[in-house]
Amino acid sequence: MIARRQQVALALTAVLAGGAACQAQHHDRAAGAPAPAPARGFTLVASGDVLPHSSIIDRAQFDAGGTGYDFRPMLAGVKPVVSRADLALCHMETVYGADGAYTGYPTFKSPPEVAQGLAATGYDGCSTASNHTLDDGPEGIRRTLDALDRAGVRHAGSARTEAEARTVTILRAGAAKVAHLAYTYDTNGFPLPQGEPWAVNLIDQNRVVADARAARQAGADVVVVSLHWGTEWQDAPDEMQLTLARALTASRTNGRPDIDLVLGTHAHIPQAYEKVNGTWVVYGMGDQIAGEMYNHEGVQDPRGNQSTIGRFIFAPPARPGGRWEVTKAEFIPQLFDIDAGRVVNLNQALKQGADVQGVRDRIRDVVLSRGAAKDGLVMGE
Repeated sequence: MIARRQQVALALTAVLAGGAACQAQHHDRAAGAPAPAPARGFTLVASGDVLPHSSIIDRAQFDAGGTGYDFRPMLAGVKPVVSRADLALCHMETVYGADGAYTGYPTFKSPPEVAQGLAATGYDGCSTASNHTLDDGPEGIRRTLDALDRAGVRHAGSARTEAEARTVTILRAGAAKVAHLAYTYDTNGFPLPQGEPWAVNLIDQNRVVADARAARQAGADVVVVSLHWGTEWQDAPDEMQLTLARALTASRTNGRPDIDLVLGTHAHIPQAYEKVNGTWVVYGMGDQIAGEMYNHEGVQDPRGNQSTIGRFIFAPPARPGGRWEVTKAEFIPQLFDIDAGRVVNLNQALKQGADVQGVRDRIRDVVLSRGAAKDGLVMGE
C-alpha cells in the first residue's frame, strides 16, 4: 500500500510538472521566442562501490596530515575521466558516522569527508541504496545525505523523509534531463526503520518499472537505474540478475523503453557488460575504493580492488518523443593500489610502464565475457 501511494504521488508530480511545462512552452511561443537550438548529446560515466574499510579510513587521515580525512588524493587518478563527463555517477555503499566514530567491516561508518572527495573528483550524483544503508539506522542515512548535500553531490536510493523518498532525482546532462533511480536487494538483515519503510529502496521489479515510468512522465529524457544485486565474488551474473535485466529492459511505454541504462554494484569484482533488449546493462562495476578484501573462503582476494568505469555517449532522439540512443559504449579498467592508496586508471598506468597488463587483461576478459564487443563495447582510455 505504501509503495502504491509512492507511485501515485510520483504520477501526480509528473502531471503537475507536465502542465507547468506546457504553460511555459505556450508562454514562450506567445512571446515570439525563437525556436530552441537542436539538442546535443552528452557523456555519462559511472563507477562502482565506494566501500572504505578501516585501512582506507586510516589512509585518508594520513593524506589529511593527521587532522581530518582527505579522500581527494585517492581519486585523483580517475579525475580526468570523471570530471570531463557531462554527468558522473558513483555508488556510495556505506553510510557516514559521527564525531570520529568511524568503522570498517562488518558494519561500516565512513567519514563524511568522502563526500567532499567525490565532489572534488567531479561526481554529480551517487546511488545510496545498498546492503549497508542501514548499518547505522536512520541517523546514518541522515548524516550521509546531509554530507552529500553539503558537497553538492545528488543522491538516489535512500531518504530522510517520505517526501524525499517520493521525489525523483533529476540531473542535467547537457540538454538532457536524466533520472537516477537506485535500489538494493537487501539490508543485511537490518529491518526497515519503524514507521519509515521508505528509508531505503528495495528491489522489486514492478516498483522499478513504475518509478521509471513516473520519472519519464515527470520530464526525464533518460532513465538510469542503479541496482545493488548479484552474488559476491562471482564473475558471472547470477540468475536473478539475468532475469531482472531481461524484464526491466523489455519494459516499454508506447514502444519506447522505460529504462535506458542499468548500472550494477555489490559483487566486489567486475562483472560483464551486456546489451539486453537494446539497452546496456552493467552487471557489476566492482569496488572502486575498498581496502583489504577477503573472499568467502577467508582468503585475501585482489579482485576486490578491481573495477571499471562505464562511459556512455548518448545522442538526442532522431524524432520528437523518441529515445536518446547510446552511440558509443566504453569501459575503463581501474585498480585500487592498496600500497599507494590510490585509484589507478590501468590503461594510463600501462602507458607509464607499470606492470599491470595481467590485471587489465583479466578485467577486459570478464567485461566482454557475454559478447558485448559484438554490440560495440570498447575499452576506453
